[in-house]
Amino acid sequence: MTTEIPETARPRLLKGVRTRFDKARDTWLLLAPERTLELDAVAAAILAEVDGERSFGEVIDVLMAKYDAPRERISADVRTFLSSLVERRMLEIDVP
Repeated sequence: MTTEIPETARPRLLKGVRTRFDKARDTWLLLAPERTLELDAVAAAILAEVDGERSFGEVIDVLMAKYDAPRERISADVRTFLSSLVERRMLEIDVP
């Protein structure tokens, strides 16, 4: 199930959740208490823009400019990924 995320919402990782590059595996990881999620290149790119300050719309705009991709496609990918992190209790969406 995909969470509705308004353009003005500010996604942020929950306290205790962080990203880390694992040199041994040559991959990015999302670390949470008692959980680890290996990130693919798309997931790592999305989380690199999620800082708790940027809005969902701003994250999409930055990724759209970086990867020269259609806004609708970027928006759908980001929404799906962030929704999965909300369901896993690794991210929250602050709606102003």
